[in-house]
Amino acid sequence: MDISTTTHTALPTVRRSAGRTVRAYITLTKPRVLELLLVTTVPVMILAQNGLPDLWLVLATVIGGSLSAGSAAAFNMYLDRDIDAHMQRTENRPLVTGEVSPRGALIFAWTLAVVSTVWLLLTTNWVAATLSATAIFFYVVIYTMILKRRTEQNIVWGGIAGCFPVLIGWSAVTGTLSWAALILFVLVFLWTPPHYWPLSMKYKDQYEEVDVPMLGATRSGSQVGLQVILYAWATVACSLLLIPVASMGLLYSVSSLVFGGWFIYESHRLYSRAVRGTEPRPMRVFHASITYLTLLFVAIAVDPLLPF
Repeated sequence: MDISTTTHTALPTVRRSAGRTVRAYITLTKPRVLELLLVTTVPVMILAQNGLPDLWLVLATVIGGSLSAGSAAAFNMYLDRDIDAHMQRTENRPLVTGEVSPRGALIFAWTLAVVSTVWLLLTTNWVAATLSATAIFFYVVIYTMILKRRTEQNIVWGGIAGCFPVLIGWSAVTGTLSWAALILFVLVFLWTPPHYWPLSMKYKDQYEEVDVPMLGATRSGSQVGLQVILYAWATVACSLLLIPVASMGLLYSVSSLVFGGWFIYESHRLYSRAVRGTEPRPMRVFHASITYLTLLFVAIAVDPLLPF
């Protein structure tokens, strides 16, 4: 379906209560994505401090990071409102239903961007604030505007934006970056494709309909499955690098092996089912990837607090 002629001004407008309007604007920030922000930011701050950091600093960093991620998400919904209207997965987003106007969404996105940057500058340091602004730029311009509709490698490089929370958390504590922070950055970078590609397999038809070349929509199930395996192995290998570099203890070492082995197993299972021509069940890997990253970062948070 050709959506290039879709006019943004044709979106409906609806009457709504104040409470419904607030919920609609909150939806623009993609709250489920904010959960990932918390999962990756706070544990990294504990690791950077090698103990419990100042509670106010953690709260300030989480608030600033949440506003920053919310800004990027709102910009994304503003720019993608034409294709969102043609995908069942996104057809109920506020800009599609008319609960939020394009102008309102754009003002909201810019406001969050400015406030988040100033907030982090005042409450943490200039390094964290700069990284936050860079993350917004990368997600909005590099991923949404340039890569998403042009290449099947969009999520690989566009996913870099989702790696910035670990750098922001680390720099908020230390005022600088280190090899451990960069390893964590690469870890999330490698994790993103095997996390998102199974989702694109699930919604293959919808991505094809709007001409967005997600790998799951442009390649066969077996080809996608193989790529998921390669990135899963690379993710787990990267997680093991943190052991010597950050002097991780027994808990993290065991966790990275056990949880990583399970993630790899689920990736191989996806590929095996695709090769055999049976239903690959991609959402099983999608959910497994979230659980894997969550458990791994919980181990990162707890490990520095243990005496072994």
